[in-house]
Amino acid sequence: MSGNSLQSKLAGAQSGVMLFSITPPRRNTAPERVKEIAEVTVRRLSGLDLDGLILYDIDDESDRVAEERPFPYLPTLDPASYHADHLGDWDRPTVIYRCVGKYSEDDLRGWLDTADTARTLGVFVGASSGGKPVQTSLRRAQQLHADVRPLLPLGAVVIGERHARHGDEHLRMLTKQERGCTYFISQVVYDLNETKNLVSDYFYACREAGITPRPLIFTLSLCGSAKTLEFLGWLGVQVPSWLATELRESPDPLATSRREALAIAADLKDYCERLGMPYGFNVESVSIRKAEIEASTDLAREVAALLRS
Repeated sequence: MSGNSLQSKLAGAQSGVMLFSITPPRRNTAPERVKEIAEVTVRRLSGLDLDGLILYDIDDESDRVAEERPFPYLPTLDPASYHADHLGDWDRPTVIYRCVGKYSEDDLRGWLDTADTARTLGVFVGASSGGKPVQTSLRRAQQLHADVRPLLPLGAVVIGERHARHGDEHLRMLTKQERGCTYFISQVVYDLNETKNLVSDYFYACREAGITPRPLIFTLSLCGSAKTLEFLGWLGVQVPSWLATELRESPDPLATSRREALAIAADLKDYCERLGMPYGFNVESVSIRKAEIEASTDLAREVAALLRS
């Protein structure tokens, strides 16, 4: 394993990780179209300065909130299968998300047993609500990882909004760290102050416990329409009211959100480096609109340049 690989950077708690995240094609996509999408994706990402790719695992979260979902839930291809069957030309590591409640223990055990640690990392995601029926709990999935494949790098999701509500997200991070997680990836960041509160609480809790803080990779995403802004709210992403107003009133919300995302990245970079907190960035691209896909690619190029400066 190269000392400059994604796995090595995360294992060594180094700063500077740069990722790009996508969702697999919809499950009902024709096979020839899936192949075409994969080829276009690899070409688009090959020109970016990335350490790796994230493949999201999409689950129906309608149990979490009473309001109707702004965009319909459309099942996608399994990210591990999509990676194995269609992304062979992608020459950098891929982080595979697993919404563990969707899978049986045998399914998760099989994936853990066969995952190629040279190409693959994992992130386990728990249920979207406490009352949702699951096949495998997050705690049980973490135990399976420890039993079956502890050398497969395992990450966890961090939710700044949960920290703002309950003030204990940093404690959840410490617990996940004890259970084998070696890095964290945030939900989309729009609220800079709450994110810095979480970073501070986690960093100083690690110092108090005498342990090394693990890298926290901040997710940035663009908002190109009022409907997307509504969807962010449905997902639980906190967009400050001043920014939500600016996005709604902007003649070019994509440009506005890109400017703000880059400003958030610059602020978090300065803060983490001043603190000594290992960090990185992930630019999310989950829209099917060409303008938003291209804008996300441009944002990733700008954030990577900022990160390497």
